[in-house]
Amino acid sequence: MIVEIAALLLATAFAVLVGYLVPTLIQLRKTIAESEQLLTRMSSELPSLVREMRAMTENVNALVDQARDGVDHAAVFLHAVGEIGNTVQKVNETVRGKGGSLLVNVASMVAGLKAASTIVKERMNKNGGDSHGG
Repeated sequence: MIVEIAALLLATAFAVLVGYLVPTLIQLRKTIAESEQLLTRMSSELPSLVREMRAMTENVNALVDQARDGVDHAAVFLHAVGEIGNTVQKVNETVRGKGGSLLVNVASMVAGLKAASTIVKERMNKNGGDSHGG
């Protein structure tokens, strides 16, 4: 009788084990089938993705080269603009520094010309009056 009870317990334990394992095995089989489909799809799509990635990388590298060239040209241009700015500042400083003395020189020259023209007019009137009046 003990053997029969042991056999019954063993059969029950086996039935419970099978009852739990069968759904797990079925789910595992479905998962493996889906994984196989995924791997098949990935193996067919992966080469095209790699080609696209290479093309994109080449495009990005070309853009980076163009950006470097643009930055180099901009640096040269900005350096030239800076040199022009320095030249303009030097000319401005020269004009400001010498502008006062230049103005004094021009005023002196104008005053000298006025004085000379006044003297010439007086002499012409004086000499002209003698020749016409006498």
